[in-house]
Amino acid sequence: MQKNFNAVVVVEGKDDTIRLKQFFPGIETVETNGSAVSDVFLEKLKKLAQTREIIVFTDPDVNGERIRRIVTEAVPNAKQAFITRKEGEPAGVGSLGVEHASKEALERALTELHAVEAAEPDFDYSDYIDLGLALGKTSRKLREAVGIKLGIGYANSKRFYERLRTYGISYQQLARAVKEAENVQSDSNRDAR
Repeated sequence: MQKNFNAVVVVEGKDDTIRLKQFFPGIETVETNGSAVSDVFLEKLKKLAQTREIIVFTDPDVNGERIRRIVTEAVPNAKQAFITRKEGEPAGVGSLGVEHASKEALERALTELHAVEAAEPDFDYSDYIDLGLALGKTSRKLREAVGIKLGIGYANSKRFYERLRTYGISYQQLARAVKEAENVQSDSNRDAR
């Protein structure tokens, strides 16, 4: 992947920057320095967003989601890059993070960017429940698998629903991803027997 975009990638810390630069030497990053995102940082980011594309690329954990939400509120047109929880797992001891992802996972995340869509979604919460993404025994696992299929990461039920709607995922796309995820799960359950 060549740096062929006029973007600045928002990451949480130095280790994320080091990992990205290891594979993409020309990439430009700004670091939030953890979950205490300062107003000064947000103001600088807003100014930067006037002339540059902003990509939010935070860790696939609770703090990463919190930072993503804060940054996206400040820069609503920021694009979003996601890795899965599995892709962010450390080889040894440590917490989930962009700094542990493989080159392939980072490349995919920076290629499959998501943007806030202005279009009104064509499904509601009852459709979401009917698809099995909330209020079911397997909803958590299904959301995780669907998040991987759609490239939007994992979130709890409420946040995942908001994310689907924010990124303009259609009912047809969602239903197809659910069906594919269910097929994969039933295949792996059959193999486990």
